[in-house]
Amino acid sequence: GYRVSLQGNFFGHNHTYITFPEYNPCRHIKLDPPLNIQSNATASKCQIWWSVPSVLIEILQYELQYKEYSMSWEVALNKTPPSSLPQIEIDATELRSGIAYIARVRCKVSENEDSYHSQWSEWSQTTVFQRAGVPKLSEKMPNTRTMQFLFIPLSFGALLYLFWNCKLSSRYCCFLTSGQKASPALTFPHQLLSFSHSIICIMGILR
Repeated sequence: GYRVSLQGNFFGHNHTYITFPEYNPCRHIKLDPPLNIQSNATASKCQIWWSVPSVLIEILQYELQYKEYSMSWEVALNKTPPSSLPQIEIDATELRSGIAYIARVRCKVSENEDSYHSQWSEWSQTTVFQRAGVPKLSEKMPNTRTMQFLFIPLSFGALLYLFWNCKLSSRYCCFLTSGQKASPALTFPHQLLSFSHSIICIMGILR
């Protein structure tokens, strides 16, 4: 360590005052603030990260402040990262949708570090973020009423097509011999019933 003293001339006499009998610079550190603070907000969370010298990452701790952009820093909320990594997440439940937020961070040597001790650095530059809006249900899925209006005419069109096929097939039914396959007209009732059942099921789902 070092001994720090203060010397001065008072009333014509030189005096020496011992201010620190044993001064250890490693115990009196003030770091530079973190750099390059950035953010990325989604509908579920906001990620914030920053940069510090790589040799210090394992021995630093951080404190993040964030607030609504229009508010004063005196009402800002504080958040501490769970590890020494220069990053933190804010859950979307802590943010109001559609509101801009601003955040800043500061650092110091971790309390768990025995070799060094420091006070908090100055606050970093700020980053601005806004929680992404959650899409409404109507935006995620097509409107069911619209699907019904589209499905009904298509269903009737398909029924008309089946009836038309039946009418054409019946004209040639009398020319079939006993060794030939059954006419499409004979299988039409079964096709119609199957198709009608499908329409009823789908309409029930759309409701």
